[in-house]
Amino acid sequence: MTRMLDRSEAIVRGDSPPPPIARLIGFDLISVKPGAAVIEFQATEAHANPMGTLHGGVLCDIADAAMGLAYSSNLDDGESFTTLELKINFVKPIWRARLRATGRVVKQGRTVGLVECDITDEKGTLVARATSTCLSLRGQQAQGR
Repeated sequence: MTRMLDRSEAIVRGDSPPPPIARLIGFDLISVKPGAAVIEFQATEAHANPMGTLHGGVLCDIADAAMGLAYSSNLDDGESFTTLELKINFVKPIWRARLRATGRVVKQGRTVGLVECDITDEKGTLVARATSTCLSLRGQQAQGR
């Protein structure tokens, strides 16, 4: 089992605290396994944009977290990664809802990988779909990350 996967599993079990961004925005890591991660988030009026709907940046953030956890779950000790590109399509406005972001690795090569995430509401309706390109870092590039 990899170091990042071990860390993520400890968060799911409640043995380790979630990262600061999870506490700030209010999302929870529900499950993680090699190449996949699920995050849940309760959207409220506290997360609204000026039009009153859920701010798109919050959707980007939970998608980015789910995709990053899915990608990092396949990394070995001493390896890290960075996101090179993130794209998201918003397909349904949200006011208040329990959302689920499911990130999955599509292709993880030695250096570059493609990850996707579907965000659905409590009825299973697609709210947004995101994709991300990730760059694996090793050796000195991974230090301090």
